[in-house]
Amino acid sequence: MAFDPADRYRLSPRVGLRPEPFGALAYHYDTRRLVFLKSNDLVDLVRSLESHASAADAIDALVDPTTGRRSAYVTALASLCESGVVEPLLEPAA
Repeated sequence: MAFDPADRYRLSPRVGLRPEPFGALAYHYDTRRLVFLKSNDLVDLVRSLESHASAADAIDALVDPTTGRRSAYVTALASLCESGVVEPLLEPAA
């Protein structure tokens, strides 16, 4: 499934995050894959995904639009979705 920033996502319940000075290590318990989240801002974004109506809304809430870094976060979330660290959330936003 392709990543769409207009959809809702969440940190997969099958993934554990271990905080590190550079961000976090994400360990997928099913695939045993280890993924590096290379910034604390990305860790905050991933943890907040479920509380927003879409991934785009989560990015807008945490990333200053004047920095021009929005596309980097979209790319990072797409990669994390491909690796199973984040997954689509089909429940409506509360």
